[in-house]
Amino acid sequence: MKKKDNRSGGKNFAGQDKKQSRPARPEKSASFKERGQAPRRQDDARPARPAAAAKDKVAQKEVAAATAAPLPQRSLMARTGDRPIEQVPVILESTGAGDFHLIDSGNGLKLEQYGEYRIVRPEAQALWRPNLGANIWENVDAVFTGDTDEDGMGRWRFPKNALGETWPLSLLGVDFLGRFTAFRHVGVFPEQIVHWQWLQNAIETAGRPVKVLNLFGYTGVASLVAAAAGAEVTHVDASKKAINWAKENQALAGLEKAPIRWICEDAMKFIQREERRGSTYDIILTDPPKFGRGTNGEIWQLFDHLPLMLDICREILSPKALGLVLTAYSIRASFYSTHELLMDIMRGAGGTIASGELVIREAGLDGKTPGRALSTSLFSRWEPK
Repeated sequence: MKKKDNRSGGKNFAGQDKKQSRPARPEKSASFKERGQAPRRQDDARPARPAAAAKDKVAQKEVAAATAAPLPQRSLMARTGDRPIEQVPVILESTGAGDFHLIDSGNGLKLEQYGEYRIVRPEAQALWRPNLGANIWENVDAVFTGDTDEDGMGRWRFPKNALGETWPLSLLGVDFLGRFTAFRHVGVFPEQIVHWQWLQNAIETAGRPVKVLNLFGYTGVASLVAAAAGAEVTHVDASKKAINWAKENQALAGLEKAPIRWICEDAMKFIQREERRGSTYDIILTDPPKFGRGTNGEIWQLFDHLPLMLDICREILSPKALGLVLTAYSIRASFYSTHELLMDIMRGAGGTIASGELVIREAGLDGKTPGRALSTSLFSRWEPK
C-alpha cells in the first residue's frame, strides 16, 4: 500500500483517503504513499504504447488473480545467528542535485528551487529565523497555504502568474514531472537523492543483471533512476493515480522500453505472493507511510505492520542481494526503533546496517552556499558488505 504518511503519515492524492492520516510522506497493509495530486489535465494524458499496454494487461491480470483470494498473515520468523555490523548514527546529507536545492528555511517554512520555480511550503521543523530577507521570500512563484499538518489539504497561491499543474524537472539525469498537489507535495522527495545515488552506483557496479523492487513507489523517480542505471524494476503502489503519474514520468524520461513492471496493488499482498512463489530481488526499496489504504481498502499501520513487511522482504532478497533500504517519515520515534528491528530481522545475513537521518542542507540562492541542515526522515539501510 502506499514514500512518501505525513511525511507525517503519507502521500495522498486529492480526494482520496489520507495516508498517513507522507496523506499518506500521509505519503500501509496498503502500499501507497498518498501524497496528494490535483486532477490531471487533458493535455497531460498520453496514449499508451502497444508494448506498454500489453505489459499493463499482464500486470492487471496478475493483480486480479492475487486479490481474488486473500493471503493469510504469517508469523514473524525466528531468526538466529549474529546480528549485522551496525553503523549509528549516520546522517546522509544532500545539498540538492539537478533541478532542486533548498534555498533557505525558518519560521516554520522552507524556500525551495524546483527547476524554474521558486516555491514556499510549510516545514514544522524549521524553528529558526530565515537567513534571507522578506524581499527574497516574497519573490516566489508558488506558495502552499492551508493546513500546516503534512497530511492536511490546502491550496497553492501563485503570486506572479497562474501556473500550469505540471512542469518538467530533472534529477540524476532522469526527467520527470513536478506537480502542484492538494497536499503540498510536488511529486518528488529530494532528500532521497542520497539513496538514489547509492542505488545508481550499486546497479552500475554490480557487473551483472540486477532486479529492483520499489514498494510504495509513488511517482516512480527511484524506479526510473534504477531503470536508467540498467536494472529490471518492479514498482508497486496502491494508488492508480500515482501509477499513472509514474508512467507519464517514464515517457518524459524516454524510458518507455525500460524493463519496468507497474503494479497497482497493496504492497503487503504483493510481497506475500512473491514469497509464496519464490520470487527474489537484489535490491528492495521501501518507503511506507505512517498510515495508508490499499487498492481494496486494506489498512496499513506502520507500527503494526512494519515488522512483518521487513521480515517478508528479507525472505525475497536474492542470495546475492545488494541492499534493503527503509525510509520512515514523520513518526514519533527514534531511528533506533527501525534500526533495532532491522538488526534482528537480518540476523545471520551478515553485512552492515546503517541507520540515522536524511537531511537537506540549505544551499542559498546560488545553490552553492551551505547553510543549516533540515532533518526530513529516518532511515535504515542493510548492505551485504
